[in-house]
Amino acid sequence: MRLVMTEPVERMERPYARRWWALLVLCLSLLIIVMANTALTVAAPDMTKDLGLSSADLQWVIDGYTVPYAALMLLLGAIGDKYSRRGALVLGLVVFGGGAVFGYLADSAATVIAARAVMGVGAALIMPATLSLLAATFPRAERAKAITLWTATAGLAIAAGPVVAGALLRDHGWSSTFLINVPVAAVALIAAFVLVPPSKAGHHDRIDYVGGVLSVIWTAALVYMIIEGPHFGWGAKAIGAAVVAGVGLVVFVLWELRHPRPILDVRRFTARRFAGSNLAVALFFLAVFGAFYYLTQHLQFVLGYDALQTGVRMLPLAGAVFVGSALTALLTPRVGMKWTVGAGMAGGTVALALLTRVDAGSAYGDFVAPLIILGLAIGLALSPCTDAIMGAFPESELGVGGAVNDTSLELGGSLGIAILGSLLATSYSDHLSDATRGSKLPASALDTAQDSVGAGYAVAQGIGEKAHEAAARAQQATDPQQAAQLKQQAGELASGARQMADAVGSAFSDAVAHTSLVGAVILGVGTVLVAVLLPRKEAETSRAQDAEKELADSRTA
Repeated sequence: MRLVMTEPVERMERPYARRWWALLVLCLSLLIIVMANTALTVAAPDMTKDLGLSSADLQWVIDGYTVPYAALMLLLGAIGDKYSRRGALVLGLVVFGGGAVFGYLADSAATVIAARAVMGVGAALIMPATLSLLAATFPRAERAKAITLWTATAGLAIAAGPVVAGALLRDHGWSSTFLINVPVAAVALIAAFVLVPPSKAGHHDRIDYVGGVLSVIWTAALVYMIIEGPHFGWGAKAIGAAVVAGVGLVVFVLWELRHPRPILDVRRFTARRFAGSNLAVALFFLAVFGAFYYLTQHLQFVLGYDALQTGVRMLPLAGAVFVGSALTALLTPRVGMKWTVGAGMAGGTVALALLTRVDAGSAYGDFVAPLIILGLAIGLALSPCTDAIMGAFPESELGVGGAVNDTSLELGGSLGIAILGSLLATSYSDHLSDATRGSKLPASALDTAQDSVGAGYAVAQGIGEKAHEAAARAQQATDPQQAAQLKQQAGELASGARQMADAVGSAFSDAVAHTSLVGAVILGVGTVLVAVLLPRKEAETSRAQDAEKELADSRTA
């Protein structure tokens, strides 16, 4: 047995014998790039305290990863197709690991944001490479099963990130959540050479670099706008980004329509199956990332769980993803993707609708059913969509296919956090203002509390500390009248602290319910649109046979 796998998968006469081990490497690579985002949501409070991050700094620490990740995938996927898909994976792991080391050593907001951006570039190399290598390595008969496991890994990573980060934060600082990526990336890097066969397009024309650069410009501008506008206001930066995104998209589409060998044939979006699958992926991750964003905050701040306890309580979602994935592997070949994807999206809508019942008295048990239903929905819907998207591309464009799927995923996630996160913040601020109307709370303290649920509890804690100080002074006072006044002041402050904490918890719970309602409406409307777009099983089978023929023709050409 060779220590390093050197035989290209395209030259193998029969399916690669160790392809399931290769899939394990691809899933491990996927795991760390998804966990890099979900783990950070748990580490963010410690990082904010240690580095003195402003709300804008923290937002860009999170999204500094997203912009290069989403913007570069299409171009880097095409480069991987032409030169080496395994090479793209290996280079991505090196860049990602280097960015993680940089993040571990970072000591300021600027350096952490830069480290996250470097990791985003690595992720943009890794993500499309995993899907293109999967599609190239597995025969068509097994590809749906392999993609199901790939999708289940993404669902596991969403829930596993907080668990890993929470365990690390019990004994180590926030920087350990960066460093943990390094040994995992190193293992995946070595295993890629040993288990993953080289792959590239059998024939590939010259890369459309102009189209690639245009895709980078309009996607980066769009993601920047999505982040900047809802969180920091629609000023010159956000509006400028919107203009660049709109113009860039139009120019990109026109260029691709006229180019003889486009980096992405945009005419594919006229196919109902392809368009419906991309829409389903984007809408689903809009709902999942948005819900994840506010559920983790509710568990940590309102219910009082620490980082590890929060992560553990998100695990029902991960387990349900695997069950849903197993179900879709059985059902999709029998009833067609229209029904499994529709059922999954309907399930996601139900999960969000259940969260509209959240109130100040809700306990963790009220979140278990929505988490399980949402996990089942992810497993049911996403695997068939990914398989359909990858099946729309010939062998020479598998990296581009993976990039299209992953860009839909990332844009959906960014929109979810931006739209639902902004709505959550506005709703929380309004509800808190109503709950504290008539109180003696200083305007400056109320403004601070309205910034976020964490800030609200910090204000309540500050009032409580003043109550303890007043009580301590009362015990030390020698003048009975002064002691009585201090005791009264301490009692009033303690009562105010409790009222403030109750108001913050109630306001955030109401905001979660309101935001979930909007999310359910968005996903519900999307469910109807996707159901209309996706073809029936008969048409689906015919299209799949046509895709098989096209794939066979491309390999013999």
